Amino acid sequence: MPRSADSAIPRRPLRLIGGAAVALAIALLVGTLFWSILSAASAQTSSGPTADIGYLVYITTLQASLSTVLSLVVGIALAWALNRLRFPGRTLVIGLFASAIVTPGIVVAFGLIAVWGRSGWLGGLGVPIFGLGGVVAAHIILDAAFTARILLARLDAIPEARLKTGQSLALSPLNRFAVIDWPAIRGTLPGLASIIFLLAFTSFPIVLLLGGGPAVQTLEVAIYAAARLDFDLVTAVTLALIQIGICSAVIVASAALAPVSTSLDRPVTPRWQDAGAARALQWLVLGLAVCGFAAPLLAVLTDGLAGLGDVLGDRAFWNAALTSVTVGAASALLALMLGLLVAAARAATTSRIARTAIGAPAYAYLAVPAVALALGAFLFVRNLGIVPDAIAPAIVVIANALLSLPFVMAAIAPPFDAIARSRGRLIRSLGLGGTRQFAQIEWPLIARDVGLVLALSFCFSLGDLGVIALFDTQDFVTLPLLMVRALGAYRTNDAATIAALMLVLTIAAFIALPALFERLSRARA
Repeated sequence: MPRSADSAIPRRPLRLIGGAAVALAIALLVGTLFWSILSAASAQTSSGPTADIGYLVYITTLQASLSTVLSLVVGIALAWALNRLRFPGRTLVIGLFASAIVTPGIVVAFGLIAVWGRSGWLGGLGVPIFGLGGVVAAHIILDAAFTARILLARLDAIPEARLKTGQSLALSPLNRFAVIDWPAIRGTLPGLASIIFLLAFTSFPIVLLLGGGPAVQTLEVAIYAAARLDFDLVTAVTLALIQIGICSAVIVASAALAPVSTSLDRPVTPRWQDAGAARALQWLVLGLAVCGFAAPLLAVLTDGLAGLGDVLGDRAFWNAALTSVTVGAASALLALMLGLLVAAARAATTSRIARTAIGAPAYAYLAVPAVALALGAFLFVRNLGIVPDAIAPAIVVIANALLSLPFVMAAIAPPFDAIARSRGRLIRSLGLGGTRQFAQIEWPLIARDVGLVLALSFCFSLGDLGVIALFDTQDFVTLPLLMVRALGAYRTNDAATIAALMLVLTIAAFIALPALFERLSRARA
């Protein structure tokens, strides 16, 4: 960076200290937890890992790769169809797909069972839902819808002048896609691919419900089985290190790629509609996508009504619901606070080394298995003589906040950087302190994204199962864990009702929080 750029950025030593403290705390936390695991594993007498590591890596990579490729293909087709079609309720349909990123995977997995299982809506067709096909299908439902929403924002951002030029040249639908659409979305695809691959590679609840046994396991599920069921720490540590190595390689490789923004603006009205066969194909793609995504969710809601009275009358449900909401709110606020500190610190310096050192730990959770972190915390507190049940709530809150932190950074870090570059000289000339800079300049520009950040973080925490499943205490139970226990006890109706209520709560939070903060930002303006 040129020296002139450094002189334009207001000096904020307290922000740098705050961001560095967060980065150091995360690094120390992860390091301490892994030291606990390695120490416990070294104390065990074992000839080596008992799992078939080669097969686990193969099947995990295979399902993640299939999920990534198919999600991108379906997502591109769906974004293409949505960008061209105009129909009543279009905004509602787009919002449905946007909610895919926060829809709990365990709910989608249960919905697929409700549709394609033996006693499901279409169970008579004999479609195998358990195994590799079911796992990939669940990932496609979630990730293709999310991909489509991100790519639709890129297509909607194509300049009007470029579209008018294409219309004047009478480009066919295929030529328009090749000449205008593809250049607009291709830069986003590598970053999206890396995110989808990491999400599928570390998938836990979907594989737990639909994997069908050891034949289709992710490393994350195998780590859980080794640590929780067999207490084979040597195998758990070996698998965790392998997963960290693979995920870290993906993260490092994708670091140079264009970032994927999580800010989803309002969809625009289609300005160039196709006709003929292309239009028929677009309706077909949209119809199949809506059915594929909405059918499992509709099945969850429909089946959930059957046992609504029994579940709502159960005190255990209300305790789990209160726990989930409390943990979700605490995780969301913690993730936002950490994200603000790190984003503000990165924007306060032009040094690439400093920006990397401050920002990198925020993405640690993408590489480190959630189950491994939970296992390390379990062993660490046990070595200190603390009952694991007593520390479980704090561990779950911290783990869920770290899970959301990469998405928080993707939403609020770019605005902080843009403000520092474009308004830094003005801020310095006005002599604004850090507090006034945030209140008068930065907050009005990020307030809308803060609502989205809180919604994402809350919903991620609400549907998380990986960390709480390892602790599995009697007194600290969340809705996903209560749902899994109901399935294990063959109380399918109760599980369906819990899944339905989780889905309603997730969608409500995803809609209400961004709308609330957008209204607050407008009122302040």
